Amino acid sequence: MSISPPLIAVIGPVEPDLLRAFITHYRDGVGIRDFHLAFHFTEHASRALRDQLITVCEEMVGPPTVISQGPWHETVHSELRDHLRVRAGAGWHVIADIDEFHDYPVPPAELISAAETAGSPIVGGLLFDRVAQDGSIKPWSPNEGLDKAYPLGGYLTPKLLGGNPGKIVIAHSSVRLGLGSHRSLDEFPVNRPLVPVHHFKWRAGILQDLTRRVTEHTKGDWHEKGPWIRNEASALLGHVEQQGGRIDVSDQRLMFRPAAFGKIPDGWEKDSVDLVAEAMRLCDEHEWSDVLAPIPASEAQAGELPC
Repeated sequence: MSISPPLIAVIGPVEPDLLRAFITHYRDGVGIRDFHLAFHFTEHASRALRDQLITVCEEMVGPPTVISQGPWHETVHSELRDHLRVRAGAGWHVIADIDEFHDYPVPPAELISAAETAGSPIVGGLLFDRVAQDGSIKPWSPNEGLDKAYPLGGYLTPKLLGGNPGKIVIAHSSVRLGLGSHRSLDEFPVNRPLVPVHHFKWRAGILQDLTRRVTEHTKGDWHEKGPWIRNEASALLGHVEQQGGRIDVSDQRLMFRPAAFGKIPDGWEKDSVDLVAEAMRLCDEHEWSDVLAPIPASEAQAGELPC
């Protein structure tokens, strides 16, 4: 394969500048030309924001593949993702959420070639949570850019929230992906080092978003298969409240350090392998064999596994 595979992404009501940065990163930085984007809007998203996002998409890569609206049930993201994968056709796909910027050490085509040589249908990555220098949950300017606005990177997701930091960043259409693309239901990634996934989630507006998730899932208006989303959101909200509205970047557990695109983080290979191994161990301790019963990939509905 000499060209980059199509990109699959599900997009919520984010700021239009984030969508512009996302498309620019993958189109100009990674070389992707085929974008399969699904937009999902909950009732709190304004019509103006919806129109702005769709306009950005149309101007930069063409019309969205899917536009949907309604509650953000736990399975919605993965159902839309799997629909996009079918629409994209057989072969390899780049899988990315709107706040995830893959920092490939080599072009995706080379990673795919290496995976095929190793007999693997997936390429693995790891979340590298990017935050502001002082840990504040602040807005960013397109002129400044995400990389400079959030110059620290660390492991907030696994160390503070108890979430799985592993991500499947490239997958063949023949394999099933679990909830949030954190793992494949069929294979484990064999690539080393894992691909850094710069995670720009901790921007202005995230606290309101997480509060809404807890509220809606607790009420039952947004359906869930388990308490994982609420638990992670509550952990972040509680931490920030204790820290006066900031993430404690001095907390040694979180392992924050200077970060930038194009630079493999210090200690990355060991840290990433250890963190994913720990996440897999924790997942395997739970008795979830019933949700892993084999089903045809064409019928797979994501949300099968909280990892």
